[in-house]
Order: sequence, then C-alpha cells, then structure tokens
Amino acid sequence: MRIVIKIGTSTLAHTTGRLNIQRVEQLCKILSDIKNAGHQVILVSSGAIGMGVGKLGLQQRPKDIPTKQAAAAVGQCELMYFYDKLFSEYHHTVAQLLITGDDVANDTRHTNFRNTLNRLLELDALPIINENDTVATEELGIGDNDTLAAIVASSVSADKLVLLSDIDGLYTADPHTHPQAQLIREVHTLDDEILSLAGASGSNLGTGGMVTKLHAAKICMEAGCDMIITNGSQPTNLYAIIDGESVGTLFYGERV
Repeated sequence: MRIVIKIGTSTLAHTTGRLNIQRVEQLCKILSDIKNAGHQVILVSSGAIGMGVGKLGLQQRPKDIPTKQAAAAVGQCELMYFYDKLFSEYHHTVAQLLITGDDVANDTRHTNFRNTLNRLLELDALPIINENDTVATEELGIGDNDTLAAIVASSVSADKLVLLSDIDGLYTADPHTHPQAQLIREVHTLDDEILSLAGASGSNLGTGGMVTKLHAAKICMEAGCDMIITNGSQPTNLYAIIDGESVGTLFYGERV
C-alpha cells in the first residue's frame, strides 16, 4: 500500500508551539513499523511555523508574512532534526522536500517533483514534505497542508491519504459546541449537505480546518484515492486504517 499521512500542527506541538516529543516519538515508531511491513509511506508535515513560534519565544502565531517566513526558517530546522533522529533509530532514511505553489501549477516542475518523489520511494526513503513557508506567500503558496497532502496523494497515485487532526473526523455539527453531534463514518459523495458541515479554521498554531479537509477530500476522491480524517492524538489508529478497520471518517475515492 502507498499511503500519504499528513500531520497537523495540533498533533505535532503543544499549545506553546514546542514539540510534543512523546507523541512525535510514537508516530515515528508506528510509521517505521508500517514501512517495515512493506508499505510505502509519505509524510506531509505541518509544524514549521508553529515550532518556530515556540523556539523564538513569540506570544502567538505571527500575522505578517516576513515573521511567518522567519519562524518557518527556524522551525523547519528543528522539525527535520527530530524526524531524522527518530526515524534513524529505526533504520529509516528521511528526505526533505519543500515545495511552493509553482511546483504544482507548472507542468514541468510538477513532473520533476513527482519523478523525484517516486524515485525516493523506489530507494526506500521516507519523504517528508512541507510547503516552503520561507519563500511562499499567500499569492504564490498552496495555502494549507491538507490541500498539499491531497495533491501529493493524487500525484503519486496513493491508495490512501490520512489526515491526522485534533478531531475524530467529520461530524454532523461542531462537536466543540454541539455535544450531541454525531460522527459521520463514511462519505461517498461530497454533496451540498456534506460541504455545509465545514466550519472555521482549526488551532491557533495551524492554518487548517474542516474547509481545507473537505477540499482535500474532493481532490483525493476525484483521483480515486481514499481519504481518512482521524484524531492524531491516537497514533495507533494508523494500524487500524492499514488493516481496513473503520476509524474516523472515510471518504471513498471514485472507482472507474
């Protein structure tokens, strides 16, 4: 199985912006085990800006582009240091790919990106992808890593995309404000009723939310790739997903 896993900032970091070391260690161990079982794993990791905020001692996520880019430059170093260190303990080699919107929009650059990614998988490396927040702007960037993960999944014909978030899946209403909200287990069609369930953006450190996740679902479903939203605080859910068990919300890719 070829699986793309997107880890959100809320999964990677504490509210302080500092790395949630226990959770990241568990995630790297589980992902290494999944690779050991013969599956191809691609990681799309948020967290550069959030971790830069913590390391620079900023009080909140910056709103101006230069400070965001500065925080990303600092945070990306720390993020990859931890990934390299932790995956190396399980004898896996990581590769960093930082891309911008141009790398997706331009056919030649997109082909080069796809070829590099496929070659890394052939070499048994574990690609770790993030948007290049140090140079991307709102006008030139992809904007969020849910969309980036879906683009990656469709580009390499992945079997599944898993979005690890701070919520169990898609609900009939916002579970934070509606305790009676029900988890939707399966989505076969992105109709108006489903799309109307999207709320506002997610955590203060991240950029995502259900809007971006449903946009990612549309990209994946049209490409024939299944997508799952599940809670990143329970990394063992990845084992269940690999085994085909019902976890979170499953969006079915279109079958030809």
